[in-house]
Amino acid sequence: MIRFLNVYYPTRTVILLFCEACVVFACFLAATFFMLGNQAVFVLQLQNGLLKIALITLVTLALSYYFDLYEPRLVSARQQIYFRILLVLGFDCFIVSAFLLFEPDAAIAPFVYALGFALLTPALILLRRAYEWIGGQKAFRERVYVLGAGEYARSIVEAIRAHPDIGMEVVFWEDVHLEPSQRKQLWIDVLDRIAKSDPPVHRIIVAMEVQRGELPVQELLMLRFRGIEVEEDGALRERLHGKIQLDGLRPSSFLYSDGFRVHPSQQFARQIVSLAAAAIGLILFLPFFPFVALAVKLSSKGPLFFRQPRVGMGGRIFNVVKFRTMFTDAEHDGAKWATKDDPRVTRIGRFLRKTRLDEVPQLWNVLRGDMGLVGPRPERPEFVAWLREELPFYYLRTLIRPGLTGWAQVRYGYGATLAETKEKLEYDLYYIKHMSLGLDLLILFETVKIVLRRRGAQ
Repeated sequence: MIRFLNVYYPTRTVILLFCEACVVFACFLAATFFMLGNQAVFVLQLQNGLLKIALITLVTLALSYYFDLYEPRLVSARQQIYFRILLVLGFDCFIVSAFLLFEPDAAIAPFVYALGFALLTPALILLRRAYEWIGGQKAFRERVYVLGAGEYARSIVEAIRAHPDIGMEVVFWEDVHLEPSQRKQLWIDVLDRIAKSDPPVHRIIVAMEVQRGELPVQELLMLRFRGIEVEEDGALRERLHGKIQLDGLRPSSFLYSDGFRVHPSQQFARQIVSLAAAAIGLILFLPFFPFVALAVKLSSKGPLFFRQPRVGMGGRIFNVVKFRTMFTDAEHDGAKWATKDDPRVTRIGRFLRKTRLDEVPQLWNVLRGDMGLVGPRPERPEFVAWLREELPFYYLRTLIRPGLTGWAQVRYGYGATLAETKEKLEYDLYYIKHMSLGLDLLILFETVKIVLRRRGAQ
């Protein structure tokens, strides 16, 4: 997998994106030469033709990302992929046409864009067919063995099988129900088979909840020296899911691993960016403020803004500010998490939540220094005390400033149960480990997609 901005991407997906960029560029380049002939070189070099084609390529890739064409877990059916490719090209044509309407000089030459899209449609479909065929060939898959048994090992096996884009194939694995003393000999026998197997096994993933007394260290070392990769399942889960699994996590994971370093200079730079972005965001929202305020006031009786205590950096309590989306007596029975189709939410409030407009006043919290743009979402004090007792390492979330959006929000969404909060914590720990300005920019980019697609809100 390839690491970019502290996030791991399947190598196949990166290659697919690069190939699609080349195909888009080549189709419009070919259309230019076909329509202009010998004048094509002059137009491309002296009239910014290459730049115009590059911009169309970027727009096409951005639309493909928006329609989840690089997320095989979300879009896997062949017909669905082809349909979304047509959607991408349809939006692409609309954007180009709208731009040419206001800026006719952006055209390369008459009919170049029309011919380019005509060439691009079959080219992208054929590229996807080729990508699918190549990905299905065993010669291009990494053979892996999962050393372990039970639910813990089965979960990583299922995760690998659910992500064909990572190019891994689980071999030799089967669940066993033996006593710990009997398992070690079984692992030794399997590893002996792996040493002699043809085709060879490329990687061994150790997925044992308890390794003491079971792990065949000597046999693993022999295979390691023969060139077979050996790694713990936690490292693969971290790359695969973008989270740090709490089950089996030890304090040494924080003490000795890379990451989990909060540099004052880095925090200062992130805060400056947050303050500038919050100020610009509030100024841009001012023209829309009267309309949102009127809608909230007409939706139900009560104040315009909703203030609620939250736990910030270092455990400090502050009041988060939002547009009110619930009826005023929503918590007369006590504090509770919001749920899907929550009856306490007003009709206008549901729209504000889906569009995230209710979050805009939190930019004031960012200006005050209570929050940053990116970070773990601040939780209510009533829940924090309980969650600290139930979830290990939950207190680490308060070591940094909470955020308006975060890694858990873009990768998981809203959590309304202890199990869901546990999974969100795993994403938050990943963010704390890999925190950087580049990762923050990536989270903001993905947040725009989530807001536009209206995902994750309750």
